[in-house]
Amino acid sequence: MKILNEFKCTFPANSANEGLARATLSAFLIQADPTAQELADLRTVISEAVTNAIVHGYRGTTGDITVCLRLLPERVIYIKVTDKGCGIPDVQKAMEPLYTSAPEEDRAGLGFAIMQTFTSSLRVRSIAGHGTTLIMRRQLGVKHEEG
Repeated sequence: MKILNEFKCTFPANSANEGLARATLSAFLIQADPTAQELADLRTVISEAVTNAIVHGYRGTTGDITVCLRLLPERVIYIKVTDKGCGIPDVQKAMEPLYTSAPEEDRAGLGFAIMQTFTSSLRVRSIAGHGTTLIMRRQLGVKHEEG
């Protein structure tokens, strides 16, 4: 896989850093010249991924979240979000719409459904007790040259 550009960062899993992840993604995406809708979709995707790591991965504990952003050929955006939290015992169950591991917190259980809707692909790797990695890709629309 040829990488045209890449950015990685690691930050503490606290809710204030959800905004940091969105802002970082926005700054990185400028080079790809996304539409306003594409930018909004991808900001939502990273927000959901980081929030899941904070709320579910590190429930009652602390840890770090690592985000890797890549610009690939043909305007493909690659987003990888990794935590070393509790992991997901049943990934298929967790990906079901309306499922939540925190029903007492009034969570909608739509995080993975949103990520799947706003990306071209979503892969989830998780090991109970060792953490979770989400890898998402989204191909941006074709840009037409003005002239």
